[in-house]
Amino acid sequence: MPLSQSVEGCLEKGIGRLGLPQAVLDAYLAKLEPRLAALREAYADGTLPLLNVPDWRDDIGPAREALRRLTEGARTLVFFGTGGSSLGGQTLAQLGGWGIPGDDKHGSAERPRTRFYDNLDARTLESALAGFDLPTTRFVVISKSGGTPETLVQAIAAIGAVREAGLAERIPELFLAVTEPKSGKPNGLRALCEKFGILTLDHDPDIGGRFAGLTNVGLLPALARGLDVEALREGARTVVAAMLEAKRAAEFAPAVGAAIVVGLAKERGVRACVMLPYADRLARFAAWYVQLWGESLGKDGEGVTPVAALGPVDQHSQLQLYLDGAPQHLVTVIREACEGRGPRLAPDLAKLVGAEYLAGHAAGDLVAAEQRAIPEALIAHGRPVRTIDLELLDERALGALMMHFMLETILAAHLLGVDPFGQPAVESGKMLTRRYLAGAPAEPTDGHSSAAARPRQPHRRG
Repeated sequence: MPLSQSVEGCLEKGIGRLGLPQAVLDAYLAKLEPRLAALREAYADGTLPLLNVPDWRDDIGPAREALRRLTEGARTLVFFGTGGSSLGGQTLAQLGGWGIPGDDKHGSAERPRTRFYDNLDARTLESALAGFDLPTTRFVVISKSGGTPETLVQAIAAIGAVREAGLAERIPELFLAVTEPKSGKPNGLRALCEKFGILTLDHDPDIGGRFAGLTNVGLLPALARGLDVEALREGARTVVAAMLEAKRAAEFAPAVGAAIVVGLAKERGVRACVMLPYADRLARFAAWYVQLWGESLGKDGEGVTPVAALGPVDQHSQLQLYLDGAPQHLVTVIREACEGRGPRLAPDLAKLVGAEYLAGHAAGDLVAAEQRAIPEALIAHGRPVRTIDLELLDERALGALMMHFMLETILAAHLLGVDPFGQPAVESGKMLTRRYLAGAPAEPTDGHSSAAARPRQPHRRG
C-alpha cells in the first residue's frame, strides 16, 4: 500500500478520557460490516461506478488527445469550474507543481501554464479576461449538470471576450468542455458547446462532482501538469483491492478511519476533523477533503466539521487551539518521508543565529522532526490524532489517498445514517439565487420549504 494509517493516538489507552475505548471502536466497526459487503457487491456489479474508476482505461486516450489538440500553440490553460468540478483537478495539478512557488513556470510550447478560476468574482474575472493573450489562451469548462450558474457566467464571458477580440472563428479550438451526456434534462453548457462547435467530453452521470477527481474531470488537469494518470488510478486501485480482500472492517483502513471519526464525535464530542498534511503539494488536497467531507455528511442534523490546515505553517496559526482549546478536534497528520531533502544549512550561519541544532541539517530534517513532534505533543495533551504516512508523495500515493477518503466518507455516512451522494440543502440557496436574478420576490424558506430543498431518499446502490 502507498500509505499507512495509525489511530493509536485516538484510543483511550493512548490519550486517556478523550480517546475511544477499544470495545467502542470494535462496536462501530461491526456496524460497518454490512455496508462493506454491499460495497463489494457494488464493485462486482458496477452499480457504484466510483469503485470501478481505478480499472478504467478507455477514457484516458480521449482525454489525452483532446488536451493535446486544445493546447497546440497555447501558452496558458484556464480551467473554469467550481466545487467538485475543480477541487479534485487542483489536487492532482498541485502534485505536478501547480500553485507551488517557483514550480509553475511561464507557459511554453511544451506545457502551457495552468490557471484555475473556481470562485466567481466579477473583478477577478474581468481582470483575467482583460489580461489574457487570448490567441494563446485555452479554456476548459467543467460542470457535471451543465447548469452551474457561476461556471456558465465564466464560459459565456470568455466566449464573449474571444468574440470581441475578433477570434470568433477560433472558438472551437480555444475551448473544451466536460459535462453530462445528452439526456432529457436541460444542459446549458452542452447547448453552448453545440452552438459554437466546442468539443465536449462526457462527465459520468452516476459519479457526483466531489467524487469525480479520478475521472476525466481530474485527468485533464493531471495530464496538463505531466502526471502519470495510469499510476494515479493504480494507487486508487490498491485501496479498492484492500476493501475486496479485507475479511472484516478492522482490516480496512478507511473503515477504521470512519469508525474513529464517528465514534469520537458521538461518544466524546469531537466535532471537528482537521486535515493537516506536511507538504505544499497536499494543500489543495486538504481543501478537496473539506468539500468531500462537509457536503457528503452535513445532513439531517448530522456531520463533523472539516478544517483544512497545512504543516508546518499552521503549527504557528492553529496548533495552540488544538492543544489547549476546547477538546473537540481530531487532527489527521499526513506525513511524507523528507529526511535529508532540501538545502543543507551552513554550520557557521546556524551558529550565528543561535540555532546550532540546525547546523549541517537539511531543510527536510526540520520538517521530519516536526512531523514526529506534533502528534506526540497532541497525545501528551490527551488530544486525538491520527497519522497517515507516505513513503513517497507521487501519483500512486495521491490516488490511494483520494480513494481512501472517498471510501471513508461513504462509510462514515453509513454510521451517521445519511446519504453521502446528495446535497439537498444547497438547492434552496440555488433556487433563491435564480429567483432574485429573475426579478421575482423570494418566498420565505426554512431550507426545507420546496421540493428542491427537501432531502432526497438515500441511494440504494451499493
